[in-house]
Amino acid sequence: MTGARNPLDILFIGGSGTISHASVERAVRLGHRVSVLNRGRSTRHELPDEVESLVADVSDGDAVDEALAGREFDVVAQFLGFTPEHVARDVERFAGRTGQYVFISSASAYQTPPSRLPVTESTPLRNPFWQYSRDKIACEDVLVRAHRDDAFPATIVRPSHTYDETMLLTMGGWTDVARLRAGRPVVVPGDGTSLWTVTHTDDFAVGFVGLLGNPLAVGDSFQIMGEHSPTWNQIYTWLARAAGVAEPELVPVASETIARALPDLGPGLLGDKAHSMVFDCSKLRALVPEFNPTVTYDVAVHEQIAWFDAHPESQRFDEDLDAGFDRLVAHAKAL
Repeated sequence: MTGARNPLDILFIGGSGTISHASVERAVRLGHRVSVLNRGRSTRHELPDEVESLVADVSDGDAVDEALAGREFDVVAQFLGFTPEHVARDVERFAGRTGQYVFISSASAYQTPPSRLPVTESTPLRNPFWQYSRDKIACEDVLVRAHRDDAFPATIVRPSHTYDETMLLTMGGWTDVARLRAGRPVVVPGDGTSLWTVTHTDDFAVGFVGLLGNPLAVGDSFQIMGEHSPTWNQIYTWLARAAGVAEPELVPVASETIARALPDLGPGLLGDKAHSMVFDCSKLRALVPEFNPTVTYDVAVHEQIAWFDAHPESQRFDEDLDAGFDRLVAHAKAL
């Protein structure tokens, strides 16, 4: 596709983040008229020149209403909705003012652990481990009711672990890279063999933008992710090699043990990354046949390391996390 046959007026709420910026760029490239509403403070992803920038803190309802000034849009894409109260305000704000409201939920909303694989859109939504996921489920409930009761034109999208060059995938982020480059062991969740689906933001953008303005997507939900599902051992090994470490020392530690030792990591680990997750995206492909993810992490991780090496200000080393990893390594080796 080289251009939009029928250009849409699209409002992105958020638009410069890891998951959204590539979708903004693709929408512009396809000829859509794009506005982005956010705080206007991104330092990592600049908006294309063609984008209209609307500045407001999305948590300030009055500021949002003032920035939008009663405007209407063909599509509203909400990337910054995290609570049912926020989404309920959106339903009130955009009712009658948009032909499609697209809510970015999360694949972590699915039953955890899943009772069967692959996960599809009909997999139950239930996550007892992570409040973030339960809030996303509650947001979806608001939209399902609004569509059922009042024909609010909602579309729900559930991405899995979506990344770009600025987002490392491992628990420790740059702390893991620093440990690897210093010849120190890194902690891998579980036994390192569970499968984890990761999707580059450029691939996500093809599926996401393809749903915009499609009447068959209204009132329905779609998961958007690739079929690239490496093990955690592979992810950490690829990270090490991209960082110049040929033989990393990977120390497997039970996810429950990590969660007890490092409580800040616990919810996201137990509620999202501790179990194998693979997905069937045939429902999306039926509407967006051009969706065909091509970026794999063994290649993309080299772009990540190059980006961080070029941006030392983003190399955030967490001393407390580092010390926690040392304790976990010592515990694992003592068993």
